[in-house]
Amino acid sequence: MVHHTPYYDLVVFGATGFVGRILCQYLLHQIGGNGNVTWAIAGRSSEKLDALIASLGTSAANLPKITADISDESSLRNLCAQTKVVISTVGPYALYGEPLVKVCAETGTDYCDLTGEPQWIRQMIQRYETAATSSGARIIHCCGFDSIPSDLGVYYLQQQAKQRFGQPCDRVKMRVKATQGGVSGGTAASGINVVKEASANPDLRQELTNPYSLCPDSESSSELPPILVPVEYDENFQGWVSPFVMAAINTRIVLRSNALLNHDYGHNFQYEEGMLTGPGAMGWIVAQGLKLGLGSIALATTLPLTRWLLENTLIPKVGEGPSAAVQAQGFYDLRFWGVTADGQTIQVKLTGDRDPGYGSTAKILGQAGLCLSKDLPKSLKGGGFWTPASIFGEILIQRLVKDAGLTLEVI
Repeated sequence: MVHHTPYYDLVVFGATGFVGRILCQYLLHQIGGNGNVTWAIAGRSSEKLDALIASLGTSAANLPKITADISDESSLRNLCAQTKVVISTVGPYALYGEPLVKVCAETGTDYCDLTGEPQWIRQMIQRYETAATSSGARIIHCCGFDSIPSDLGVYYLQQQAKQRFGQPCDRVKMRVKATQGGVSGGTAASGINVVKEASANPDLRQELTNPYSLCPDSESSSELPPILVPVEYDENFQGWVSPFVMAAINTRIVLRSNALLNHDYGHNFQYEEGMLTGPGAMGWIVAQGLKLGLGSIALATTLPLTRWLLENTLIPKVGEGPSAAVQAQGFYDLRFWGVTADGQTIQVKLTGDRDPGYGSTAKILGQAGLCLSKDLPKSLKGGGFWTPASIFGEILIQRLVKDAGLTLEVI
């Protein structure tokens, strides 16, 4: 195992980006004068870091900064030598994320990020899991809206089911009941990059049809249920359901969590996600419209001309996103339904108090980094590539409810 004596509990890498700035504002407010937490900001431009510190106000005047660039591995090693945990907001991760994951895995530095790119996560596991396990580095991807609410929502439901029924649910459905918030350029760029890669790589197109692609035993999964649900009437929720775009990453993370938790949810566990659009004819019309819109955008990103038009007209630029007011007005309401092997059912409600992609994500990511740094000694959870539920579980749920605006309850 690699040993170093870090000065900081955590460092935000990519602090001057859109999500990075929101995260720094949250950490500054959350940590305040708490002397038990030491943290710093990092990025490739010293001038932009100075500007960020100035924009954060007088309380950030003494916030330390570290200059590091993904194209300079020595600067990343210098960064990792100074901290227990790195929170990375530098995406699209498939384009910019690998150098930092590599250095963290080799140096034993814990790491979490916001990626929702399954093909890249699979590559990182294949390339660096052995190094991370050896060094003691805990690498946790998908620590934002994708996929902590889904992953911990299922974890919470399963713990409640075991307490009430003495067994987990072998089938769980998540439905987005309501949500409000904007889209950033970073998220759009990540999605477009996945499509670009898949368009040029038949093997990747095949991989993206496998919901078990991030599981250790992914190749042995013979039955591959569709990742995106069809438009259908859901009797359990008394309404029509349409595909949910984040299901592509969330489903994989939840299934990987079950595998890493020694199949605590069961060896035949099934999971799916969708969006509720309401009952009756109007619910069906809205569901079909959402599916058509999702399919149209996916098709447009595969064609160079329409992709260019999307990138230069409709989609925000990288580094842009919803205003502070839009973030504050945002929210989400997720519902989980589970059934045990003998037919007992349970429902859980999970809500967030800001827009899912940014206002809430920044708080979730910040708490994940703090939890990794302060609550989980390496003697408790060793090195490797974890999921949020498999490493954090109840500990992070408590943090999110207390300090990140989330609620979870059985209904």
